[in-house]
Amino acid sequence: MRKRKVRHMTIATKAPTKAPTASECWTRYKKYLCSVPSVAVRLDPSRMGFDDGFLEKMDAPMAQAFAAMKELEKGEIANPDEGRMVGHYWLRDAKLAPTEEIKTTIESTLDAIDAFATKVHGGEIKPPTADCFENMIVVGIGGSALGPQFVSDALADHGVKAGTLRAFYIDNSDPDGIDRCFARVRRTNGGLAATMTIVISKSGSTPEARNGMLEAANAYKADGLDFAAHAVAITMDGSKLDAVATDGKWLAKFPMWDWVGGRTSELSSVGLVPAALEGVDIRGMLEGARQMDEATRVEDKLANPAALLALCWYFSGNGRGEKDMVILPYKDRLLLLSRYLQQLVMESLGKRLDLDGNVVHQGIAVYGNKGSTDQHAYVQQLRDGVPNFFATFIQVLNDRGGESLQVEEGVTCGDYLLGFLLGTREALHSAGRGSVTLTIPQIDAQNVGKLIALFERAVGLYATLVNVNAYHQPGVEAGKKAAASVLEVQEKLFADLESHKGSFRTADEIATSMGSPDHVETVFHILEHRAANTDGGVVSEAGDAPFDAKFGVR
Repeated sequence: MRKRKVRHMTIATKAPTKAPTASECWTRYKKYLCSVPSVAVRLDPSRMGFDDGFLEKMDAPMAQAFAAMKELEKGEIANPDEGRMVGHYWLRDAKLAPTEEIKTTIESTLDAIDAFATKVHGGEIKPPTADCFENMIVVGIGGSALGPQFVSDALADHGVKAGTLRAFYIDNSDPDGIDRCFARVRRTNGGLAATMTIVISKSGSTPEARNGMLEAANAYKADGLDFAAHAVAITMDGSKLDAVATDGKWLAKFPMWDWVGGRTSELSSVGLVPAALEGVDIRGMLEGARQMDEATRVEDKLANPAALLALCWYFSGNGRGEKDMVILPYKDRLLLLSRYLQQLVMESLGKRLDLDGNVVHQGIAVYGNKGSTDQHAYVQQLRDGVPNFFATFIQVLNDRGGESLQVEEGVTCGDYLLGFLLGTREALHSAGRGSVTLTIPQIDAQNVGKLIALFERAVGLYATLVNVNAYHQPGVEAGKKAAASVLEVQEKLFADLESHKGSFRTADEIATSMGSPDHVETVFHILEHRAANTDGGVVSEAGDAPFDAKFGVR
């Protein structure tokens, strides 16, 4: 029988390396531990299996990565495709901005966010028909939703601080999901009348955000409310959304800038406005990020946790992303970290071409859950299945704000949680599965800011190591164009249906009639979707097989 060719066969069939003994692990721990007292963060890469030879080999590439990061922070055009700077590092330390104008706009925006949140919390800014705002709906997509959702879940405790808002999200074009969001809002005490809606879109033309805005406006109208009096825009000056908000006299507007990409925008207005309204210490988040930025500028790869993370990624995946990154935070408040990192890592590093135009198909797949839930979900495969991953454990030292119940004599829930973390790590290690462990003292605004900054820096350094542009997203743009072409086919399709009103035909017949036989599959799916909805305007007659069905309009 002919042997089936397997991509990366040497990796897939390679027997796991014999795991070091406990004493050898301790020796490696002491040798390679990256402890950074200035940010109270520790990174333990000892179970990744690299040696000093690998680290020496990476001296020159890391020096190049540090140099590239320096130039980026100075304002060099880091995204040549779009001819723009990449300045998310300036958001937490405005004095680093390359111009006085940028520095001033960062500082004034922060002041405006603080002032707005204070007025909302105090009831000075309130809706027309309610005593105060109690809820907010955040309308966004990608980084305009994943970052705010992560920070909200990690830090927001609605009601602890007087006047803080409860957050809801519309982050997709799913009509049922949108209906569920409004149903939840309407079930709150204040309902939609006490709800602010924040629309986040850099251009104002991103379909998901625009659709969410239109759905929100319609919902307010249905409840007899003035949408504009509840609406806040976060967008670029001169965008379509900026014009809508200005013309409609919306409640407030906050800026976005072309030098901040969506996946690195959490510490801009995108993330800070919702967080401030939820009562999160946004200045603390920014300070934590600033401190981590400082710590990760150190040009000593073993003393720089971001550099060491990037090296671990490179080592585990042979610089080709051959292994997935599994995020295992042992803290409920970090549940959404893996979703946030999926975009940050995969959109930044998942590239077909490198900076020299070579086809490389780079990237690192990211997924995760939380400990110890993961032990009852997918750790079985991690331990005994395909060795196509490395794990990132995140340990939080502080269990809770007060004293803990002893669930057994001398044992708390937190003790069990640590046991599950160390046990899972050892189980993976004994099976030859690599892991790194990141330790932070507690979950608060500063430490969440540090996590965001740490992974942003690691992504930037790794991108240089593998020679890709971390700051564009041609695949996303291609998807948007493809979606737009489907809507063009739909427009043509409905013109043809109208001209053949009362006639029922198969998708093949309709596609040929409208002069688009190559788009027959798209035509079929559009027809089937519209026929499944009462307001779709299309009627179907079943055939022997789904593709034999006939469609028409009456």
